[in-house]
Amino acid sequence: MISEPPVKEDVKQEKRAVPATARETEKPAAPPDTMTPDTPDTPDEPQPRRRWLRWLLILGAVAVAIYLFAHRPGQNKNPGQGQDQARGAAGGKGGQDRPVPVLAAAAKTKDVGVYLTGLGTVAPLNTVGVKSRVDGQLLRIAFHEGQIVHAGDLLAELDPRPFQVQLMQAEGQKAKDEAALQNARVDLKRYQVLIQEDSIPRQQLDTQAATVAQFEAALKSDQALIESAKLNLSYARVTAPAGGRVGLRLVDVGNIVHASDPNGIVVITQLQPIDVLFTIPADHLSQVLPKVHAGQSLAVDAYDRDLKNKLATGNLLAVDNQIDPTTGTVRLKALFPNGDEALFPNQFVNARLLVDTLRGAVTVPAAAIQRSPQSTFVYLVKPDHTVESRNVAVQMTEGDDATIQSGLSAGDVVVVDGVDKLRPGAKVDVTMADAAGNHTGGYRGAGGAGGARSGGAPAGGPRKARS
Repeated sequence: MISEPPVKEDVKQEKRAVPATARETEKPAAPPDTMTPDTPDTPDEPQPRRRWLRWLLILGAVAVAIYLFAHRPGQNKNPGQGQDQARGAAGGKGGQDRPVPVLAAAAKTKDVGVYLTGLGTVAPLNTVGVKSRVDGQLLRIAFHEGQIVHAGDLLAELDPRPFQVQLMQAEGQKAKDEAALQNARVDLKRYQVLIQEDSIPRQQLDTQAATVAQFEAALKSDQALIESAKLNLSYARVTAPAGGRVGLRLVDVGNIVHASDPNGIVVITQLQPIDVLFTIPADHLSQVLPKVHAGQSLAVDAYDRDLKNKLATGNLLAVDNQIDPTTGTVRLKALFPNGDEALFPNQFVNARLLVDTLRGAVTVPAAAIQRSPQSTFVYLVKPDHTVESRNVAVQMTEGDDATIQSGLSAGDVVVVDGVDKLRPGAKVDVTMADAAGNHTGGYRGAGGAGGARSGGAPAGGPRKARS
């Protein structure tokens, strides 16, 4: 039988071999919860600061790796630029000769109007405050607020009975005086017969003749009273003194109105025709007065505040006789038919006075004009699809078009959009714009070469015109 090794005896012998001094120096380890805070860390425990430093170094290395990967040579910020550079590299050295896409337009000749613009106010031709001419109670309003009325239309009625009574009194007084006059005339004839017979004194005949004349004058006064009563009776019917649009009524039915009332019954404003009062700088009078003195009719267009919508067209009516020294402007008045009532009293408008017309002027889009401290220029597209800087003299700018005095001819193609990337001699990929600013296709140079495929579309397909 195999006997087990004497493990216990060996352990006892090892315990006996331990020196007594070693046993005395051994001390039981303190429990973890009884350790004091100032117990020093063992050298093999990692410091917290060292751990944070190690993580920061790792994160910095990762960030540097990501940056180098994103900006490695040949990598573009977006796929579109990479595709454009790839296409440009096929025709030039590394894309440096790639054509710059631009929007262009051809210079045209047309008649251009020369306008003077001024801020104006619409003023009605007539504004009438309707008042009662007699005192009385208002019985009826015969109009609707905002209604168009004509001269003579009934607007209101007052109580006519007091004026009818006055008329009857005047007519009765006249009848009485007529009877007295008839009697005085009969007596005068009798006295004329008796004076021939020397039966009455001459004084009595003269007195009777004066009495007849007195009654005749009384009849004229009675007739005047009758006419006055009739006039007051007619004033009981308030009619429109002029045509136009009535405003809001200023008095209600049942009120007693007086001829001295400051407001009256209603206000009528004439809208057709209507005036526009506007101002222009006094320095421009030399362009206006010769044509006015020659009897020439000058057209005036009325636009809204933003100068975008044309409201009406009229003619210059008059020029004021003095200049306002505080503003250095002169007032002008224009007359508009205003059949559609597009103009309203006290409305603010921009009046544009046509003073001249430039016949056959060369015009280009105003966006094509570039300015530098030295000159005003445009980028002219040459037949070989390169651009050159051409100095021009701009005569005037009207709306979206600029009139060129010198430097361009009709048919010259100028760059309208995309000039920020151009330099003289740069190659361009041209998209032509129509009168509305929309692209119409590629530009063909001399002999129809370059820039456009068959059918007029530029290489790479049509591009939408940029605003």
